Amino acid sequence: MPKLDYEALGFRSGLEVHYQLLTDRKLFCSCPAGRYSTRFDAEILRHMRPTLSELGEYDGTALMEFKTRKEVVYQIRNDSVCTYEMDDTPPFPPDPHAVDTALEVALLLGCSVVGEIHITRKQYLDGSIPTGFQRTAIVGVEGKIVLFSGQELPVVQVSFEEDSCREVKDEGHRIVFRTDRLGMPLVEVVTYPEMRSPREVAEAGRRIGQLLRSTGKVRRGLGSVRQDVNVSIEGAPRIEIKGVPRLQAFERLTHNEALRQKGLLEIRERLRGRGLSADKLNVTSVPAPPESLDHPVLQKALGQGKKARVVRIAGFGDVMAWPLQEDPRGEEVPFLRELTGRVRVIACLDAPPILFCREAHDPRHPERLGGPCWEAAARAAGAAPGDALLIAWGTDGDLDTAVQEIAIRCREAAEGIPQETRQALKDGTTDFERILPGPDRMYPDTDLPLIPVEEERLARLEAELPVTPWRWEEDFRAWKIPEDAIEALVDSPRAHLLDRIVRETGAPPVLAATALTRDAKALGRRKIDLGRLGEDRWVDLFRSLQAGTFGREAIPVLLEALAASPGLTAAQAAEQAGLRVLADSELGEIVDEAIAAHGEDPMHNPGEANRLRYLMGLLMKRVRGKRDGNEILALLQKRWKASRPSA
Repeated sequence: MPKLDYEALGFRSGLEVHYQLLTDRKLFCSCPAGRYSTRFDAEILRHMRPTLSELGEYDGTALMEFKTRKEVVYQIRNDSVCTYEMDDTPPFPPDPHAVDTALEVALLLGCSVVGEIHITRKQYLDGSIPTGFQRTAIVGVEGKIVLFSGQELPVVQVSFEEDSCREVKDEGHRIVFRTDRLGMPLVEVVTYPEMRSPREVAEAGRRIGQLLRSTGKVRRGLGSVRQDVNVSIEGAPRIEIKGVPRLQAFERLTHNEALRQKGLLEIRERLRGRGLSADKLNVTSVPAPPESLDHPVLQKALGQGKKARVVRIAGFGDVMAWPLQEDPRGEEVPFLRELTGRVRVIACLDAPPILFCREAHDPRHPERLGGPCWEAAARAAGAAPGDALLIAWGTDGDLDTAVQEIAIRCREAAEGIPQETRQALKDGTTDFERILPGPDRMYPDTDLPLIPVEEERLARLEAELPVTPWRWEEDFRAWKIPEDAIEALVDSPRAHLLDRIVRETGAPPVLAATALTRDAKALGRRKIDLGRLGEDRWVDLFRSLQAGTFGREAIPVLLEALAASPGLTAAQAAEQAGLRVLADSELGEIVDEAIAAHGEDPMHNPGEANRLRYLMGLLMKRVRGKRDGNEILALLQKRWKASRPSA
């Protein structure tokens, strides 16, 4: 990524992290949670329409969505959706397990827990929730999370809320959602915008994920977590990057957003220097002359009965190519994408390349028109050399919307940076998603009573709280556990298990940590599932080890045997595998045999240390798991010394 001085830019970022909760039922009904399927029993078609608020106002996002004229289709299955999700039945009381988990997270973060839980409605106007709003409730405020650096990041609030639909397809004026995910409970953690660099954003996201997974009550895997990132620099408003699925994307996305805002502020200053303000900007459109349409994409559109127009933006010639973002290949993303994004989302002209531009080309869709085409377009539009020229195509109604949105976005460029939500793309860049909802998008839900949070409930949850990741790190470092094992343990539910093994069996912490991380990972690569081994069986394994039933080298072999035969104890598995501990006399005989048979084997480097390593390798192949490796080495060194003539 290109260098940026984030401090000089005034970079600030905050996170909104959402994890699905591991409950049996959905949040506000009794439908099962986590039952995904590609099959559906029916489809419901709906249209979103704006309505006046209690204050007699329209929400800007609602008006934007209405302009898209979208048909919203919901695919439903009878066994995972009920009339509540389709907004035909009032909600049931929220799932108590989901509420408890949200309260637990608030306590872990040191939040002030609310005395009463008030369910509210948050407007959700993109069609992904049939009601047009999401039910959500704050359970704790003003907490903190400790980052890997030791820095404390303040937390605004912790909430629980219902999930939205899964998007299946979005083409033109039709968007299709699958409703199996709809209504699943989420926990949301919102931080203050106190991260000052993209690296800190990634660190905070990783730490919040660790904390939530430490409860053992959140779902894992693709689609179970979504993160929204808010970014701003000095002189710019908050921009929200929606639905970032992977931590690895945080740094590039937030860097690119800072780069984009910096570029947009530079564009504003350039336009002001030309005397171009929003009210003076001239945007016109005319029908595209036939000689300007010499391109297969345009010819195909005309053959389908569509029209094409030339759009002229006065004084915008060099602005269209102004670089705002950069993809991993080093390709610069120009201001043109700001226009194509609006046209794609609002006018629903989403077939690439979306717009042809004389001055700039989106690296994703680099199709170009030849010079003669632009000469004809410039004559038709009456364009001067410093003007920007675009060609758009579609039906008359969509073209009207497209031209309006181009004009709106260009006028916004003269004013600064519009507040909007942006979509995270796989290449680490972003594109327009929707206008940022207004501050009044939440209001009380009159269908559900408030929920008092009793002291007894909090006392029960506090007594069962897991240890925080930063506390585990402190303890594990005191035990001299390697950093890679600490990272793996803290990022999994096995940190508590290691603590239990060490405290209940007296096993060496490093040995137990190695088994829980490196050995388990190696077995996983061989498709051996240790997920069925409960904590008690792990404890039994190390208790048997400490009792001398087998040697530490037998642990991977026994883990594989226990995974295959859930009914076995560790001692029984060791006996079946022939891993009975050798008596001192038996081990002595085996060592003497190895020295006699191989003590004089030819070696490339015949020094004594190399000879002992060679013999130790032979012995471990024969007695691995039947005695501790350190004991075998000590006896080998003793017998070897005794066998030398000089002795």
